[in-house]
Order: sequence, then structure tokens, then C-alpha cells
Amino acid sequence: MRDLPAEDLEIIKSDGNFLFDSKSKKYIDFLMGWCVGNIGWNNKEVKKRLSQYKGPDYVNPAFLYKSWAELAELLAKITPGKLQKSFRATGGTEAVEIALQAAMSHTKRHKFISIEGSYHGHSIGAMSVGSSDFRSWYSNLLPDCYKLEPPLDEKAADKLEELLRKGGIAALIMEPVICNLGVEIPTAEFMNRAKDLCKQYGALLIMDEVATGFGRTGKLFASEHYGIEPDVMCLAKGITGGYGGLGATIAIEEVAKSMEYEFSFYSTYGWHPLSVEAAIANIKYIVKHKKQLEKNTNEMSKYFVERLSRMKFKYPAKIRAKGLAIGVEFERAGYANEIMKRAQEKGVLFSPLSDKIFTLFPALNIDHETARKGLNIIEECL
Repeated sequence: MRDLPAEDLEIIKSDGNFLFDSKSKKYIDFLMGWCVGNIGWNNKEVKKRLSQYKGPDYVNPAFLYKSWAELAELLAKITPGKLQKSFRATGGTEAVEIALQAAMSHTKRHKFISIEGSYHGHSIGAMSVGSSDFRSWYSNLLPDCYKLEPPLDEKAADKLEELLRKGGIAALIMEPVICNLGVEIPTAEFMNRAKDLCKQYGALLIMDEVATGFGRTGKLFASEHYGIEPDVMCLAKGITGGYGGLGATIAIEEVAKSMEYEFSFYSTYGWHPLSVEAAIANIKYIVKHKKQLEKNTNEMSKYFVERLSRMKFKYPAKIRAKGLAIGVEFERAGYANEIMKRAQEKGVLFSPLSDKIFTLFPALNIDHETARKGLNIIEECL
């Protein structure tokens, strides 16, 4: 079952910055599974570790497993601030659900603040803190979920304080760079006040880094651009680089302790052994090549923005970028889809977010020549 008809595109192979379809056509991949394949496809170091795996097929969540501890320690080491304890999840939606439950358990409150139009997943809780559009389809979403309208500036910070002052807020949950809004970038002033206000009013600060984590924005985590040390962080997508399905919720000690009661959380397939191997291999690769990946991400970000800024779009466009999270927004509805469809026919894949926005999420190690060819094709489709 699908929410929309499938694209007429059957992928049979992936390699580096390229995908190949069942008709032997080669595509430049500026989508990377939507922030999943941060280190490109068919990475030899990751594939080697997976090929050498000789562990168990499955481990009951109640048992011990050494690789779970290894991955948890890795996450505690590389995430910002005092994030220490990981909860095992299957993906981003479940990671967000755990974060919401932890916030309610820790604060004994049930109200949430999030950013209007954002996306945090497709469970009841995650949709409740996502776009208000979900409420037109599902009438039973959680009550008392308040939204801040972008842009995220001083005015939005004033609104945040107004909501927090009313009391009962368990947490502010947001992406530090909001990919689903065409790479909406909060101001430093907003982020600094949000951090201070949450602390002042006893609400948790949850950073959803499912899309932005593991180098996507030019730092290992987008929270680092603002010096943010969240109480809880949600991770998925780039955590395995696409080599397995896995998510994680990592929290500071005090918040994690509030979840220490019988059956507070359970995930049958959370951190499946093979996916854990993929995550460990992927993270170790990113850490090992961190300086090189960050340098390339920031250099290529400038190149993408420069090229896109010089393109003669038929309609006025706003270009937003943080690292290799890039959004292009038009005044005219429908134009983004037109460009995407033409580009796909010519061999470049990327994502339209709406009738007015398309996004580019190339691999962090993309080379200049591949980027140039892909952007040339986009320019032919205007």
C-alpha cells in the first residue's frame, strides 16, 4: 500500500553518487534517500564489515548484546553536550515517539511546542507535533500541541516565551535546520533564546536530528552550529547511511532515569544486530574522515549555492543552504515539480517538497565533476 502511486522508476543498483534503473539508465543522485546516504552508496569500508558479520540473527531486547553497548558508547561520545543514554528504535518515527514519552515521564507534563509545517514522523504522537495539516486527516491526534510559525526569529522567540509562560509544556521539539520546510534555518537569536527559555520554564529541549545528523549540514550535528546541548536528540536516516534500518533516542542522564520503570519502552526490532553493524561501520567511517567530509560538505555547499544563484529560473527563487541540505523555493506553484520531472528524464534525481519547493541532499563526499554535471542538467530543465 502507498499514499501515492509509485514513480515509474525501478532501482536495481546503487554505487557512489549514482543509481541505476531496470532499463540500465544511470542517474546522478541528489536525493540520497532523503538525507540517508550521507557517505554515498556501496561504501567499501561499510560493506566489508557487513560481509564479515558472524553474529546472531536476532537478540531478544531483554538480553545483553555487546554491539548494542558499542553503538551506545559511540553515540554518547560524538553527540553534543551530556547526552549519555540511548534507547533502541527502528527508525525516526519511533525515535521521536520515545522522546515525547521521555519528556512526559520526566516533566510530568503533557503539552508540546513544535514548528508549524515540520515533519517528525507518522505515528500519532509524531504527527501531533508535526504539521497541522495532519489534523485534517486524523481527528484523534494529541491535544495541547502548540505551533510556532516560521521564520524562527525574535518574534517567534517571543511567541515561544508566551506559550511557555502559560505552563504545562513538557518540551519544545524541533529540527535545528528544518529540511521539510525547504531548509528553513532558525536565527542564532531564536535558538539561543529557545535554549534559555526551555531551561527557565522547566521544559525539555528535543532536537530532532533524524535528517540533519551525521554531517548533513557541515557539522556532525546541526545543533552544533548554535552551540546547543539538547536534553534529548532523535537520530535515524544517516545513522546507518542506508545500510540498515535503525533509529535512536539519546538523552541526558536525568531524563533517561525517568524512563526506568517496568515496560516503559519496548521495541522488538529496535537495533537489529545487522543494522547495528551497519551503524557502527558507518559512524566509524564518518568519524575517521570527519575533517575531510566537513571540508568537502562546506566547499560543495558554496558551489551548489553559487551555481543555483546564477541559474535563470522562470520565476523568482529563494535559495537556502546549510551544508549539503539545500532548498530552492519559488513564488509560482507547480514550477518545482516541472523542473524535477524534466531533470529525472535527463538523469538527475532530487526531491520536490511541494509545488513551490525542491530540495537537494547530495552525498557529503560528492566530487566536483559529478556536482557540475548534475547542476548542468538541472539548468537545462528550467
